[in-house]
Amino acid sequence: MKNIQLQYQGFLNTPNLWLENTIFGMQQFQLLNTVLKANDLKNSKLRLGKLVERFVSIQLKEDDSVSILAENVQIQNGKRTIGEIDCLLKKEEQPIHLEIIYKFYLYDETVGVTEIEHFIGPNRKDSFLEKLTKLKEKQLPLLYHKQTKPLLQKIGIPAETIQQQVCFKAQLYMPYSVKKATTKLVNPACIQGYYYYLNQLEQFADCAFFIPEKKDWLIYKPNPNTWLDYASFITEVKLLLNHEKSPLCWIKKPNNETEKCFVVWW
Repeated sequence: MKNIQLQYQGFLNTPNLWLENTIFGMQQFQLLNTVLKANDLKNSKLRLGKLVERFVSIQLKEDDSVSILAENVQIQNGKRTIGEIDCLLKKEEQPIHLEIIYKFYLYDETVGVTEIEHFIGPNRKDSFLEKLTKLKEKQLPLLYHKQTKPLLQKIGIPAETIQQQVCFKAQLYMPYSVKKATTKLVNPACIQGYYYYLNQLEQFADCAFFIPEKKDWLIYKPNPNTWLDYASFITEVKLLLNHEKSPLCWIKKPNNETEKCFVVWW
């Protein structure tokens, strides 16, 4: 249960990636911070994306102004799944279609020309712009798809009365060369640290290291049982980088200060 509590606290500590509706006109939903109870999350084997959806569900259920109408509903066209509605809810009687996203993005000025285009996934397989485009062109319009009508009829709410909002949280990491990061569109509070290339890690030769599993990427203050020394860490990191995987890592400095970062293969 301890790690789930730390994961949940990490999720709560993560700010929305933008404020209000300043990006693509998408309105950010404001969650109520709540305490995770022991029986709230019995299945700890969920993948990170589904775990985050459960965390949001827990928060929504603790909010007296919110009533959940439907969650994680797959929309089918015959046997083919065309998409999933994350959540339909009422907040103070206003129906809302809520899409839930949690991402890790790294800033690479060589990608695209705008601030939004510069933020990419750690393995360069996705990007902030791609996710925004998918939300705007596929996920949010799913509400108005003819195959979604039976769901809306079942809960008795016409699509035209439903507001669409997102809970889009993210951790952002800047290149080590950028000593003072500034952002104009995204929330600067989302910047959590740096990413490094392998040859930049020599400066941490007197430090200890830990490579968490993906769900523990949420955690802000690590407390692993064992830390790796520099040589062991470099050996493990090289294996990951050779498979084009950029790990998130924790570095513990001699003064016990910890730093959260990525090491990139590209």
